[in-house]
Amino acid sequence: MASFPEPVRRLIEELERLPGIGPKSAQRLALYLLQAAEEDVIRLAEALVDAKRLVRRCSACFNWATGELCEICADPYRDRSVICVVEQPIDVAAIERSREYSGLYHVLEGSLNPVLGVGPDNIRLAELLERVDTLRPSEVILATSPTVEGDATAEYIRAELEKFEGVKVTRIALGLPVGADLDYADQVTLARALRGRRLME
Repeated sequence: MASFPEPVRRLIEELERLPGIGPKSAQRLALYLLQAAEEDVIRLAEALVDAKRLVRRCSACFNWATGELCEICADPYRDRSVICVVEQPIDVAAIERSREYSGLYHVLEGSLNPVLGVGPDNIRLAELLERVDTLRPSEVILATSPTVEGDATAEYIRAELEKFEGVKVTRIALGLPVGADLDYADQVTLARALRGRRLME
């Protein structure tokens, strides 16, 4: 990398910090951007800055939003009697692609992981319990990833929701490969998982 001018080296280093981008990919991207039209690079830079400045967490479900509420929470046609609990906003997008679900969401912003020091106070669990208490949905779907952490999180939430009478707690069916993230699942698999959800006992 010593053969590149300092601004290019810095660009490569910054690109390398992105998830899934190794040294060679970062170098390829940097060289592509150097050869791209200036207006294309400016448009990319503006999109990055706008996304960072304008996007925030929805005050109700913690999905990404540009206002106080995300598009889903603001939609009067969504079924407010069902809340689907997911780990990250990207999981909301994955489930929405299945076109099988029309209720609300709640984004935990993580999953329980004692090894990494992530406990119930480090995810949006208190906010979920408050929403369930306020909305009194008929069903809460636990759509955490089918991993050890996701299963532990689902089980913990199920136990916490026992105190709410009349709220059915379900878990999405295992149409998803164990150990996989929701974002990598195809539409058909996600649709089957949602249709085959089961009551947690």
